[in-house]
Amino acid sequence: MTWQCSALAAMAVFTLMLSGCALNPSSASQSELPTSLEQTDNQHRARIRLQLAVGYYEQRQMTVALDEVRQALQADPNFADAYSVRGLIYMDIGENRLAEENFLHAIKLSPNNPDFNNNYGWFLCQNARERQSISYFEGALKSRAYQSPAKALNNAGVCSLKVQDKAAAEKYFSQAFQYEPGNASTNVNLAKLYYEQRDYERARFYADRVVKTDGAQADALWLAIKIERKRGDRTAESSLATQLRRRYPNSVEYAAYQRGAFDE
Repeated sequence: MTWQCSALAAMAVFTLMLSGCALNPSSASQSELPTSLEQTDNQHRARIRLQLAVGYYEQRQMTVALDEVRQALQADPNFADAYSVRGLIYMDIGENRLAEENFLHAIKLSPNNPDFNNNYGWFLCQNARERQSISYFEGALKSRAYQSPAKALNNAGVCSLKVQDKAAAEKYFSQAFQYEPGNASTNVNLAKLYYEQRDYERARFYADRVVKTDGAQADALWLAIKIERKRGDRTAESSLATQLRRRYPNSVEYAAYQRGAFDE
């Protein structure tokens, strides 16, 4: 499974930090402006509602999640995090126009927020706008406050592969490895890349880092089997095949192994 933005297999990292609420005094009389206490209360309610929305989203209760986001924005209309979360929800249910509107509004409110840029970049990548997505991943990486740069780097690598820019993909995946050498998606992506380049020793190095963990998925095990087959190590190949059969007997990967589809 490729590395995704913060949701689903991918669920995005929600900052859930209170966004600054800038009011324009010229648009309302002084008596209409909320007091600092009212602002704090509203922001607190908005944050709680958004936390609930994220919980419902993770439980796949999309209608309830959207309603919680709506209530968060009623409490704080300038809560940028809420727009980004709503963008992810709409993206997940296939409402791409609404998703894009919300992603862009979040970025408008907080242009330098790395998570917002990463989320919108992933949206673009998933909608056949891969080249456009790269600038948003790069924008996320410019933030020194970004706590998960490997995420944007992996996403940039995946999207680079979609446009057949393997050199860029290798660069992004290698940089992601420097940040998080234990990240399974990074290692699998690098193993795939070097396997396709017929650099089987380097491919094995990254594949081994995944298959030696308890959480190795079927695709990683199958890739490692194919690498060992190319290397001519039948003992290692057989051991990996045993793992694949034991852990994922009904997988498409094991079915491919059984029919000998090593070069498909």
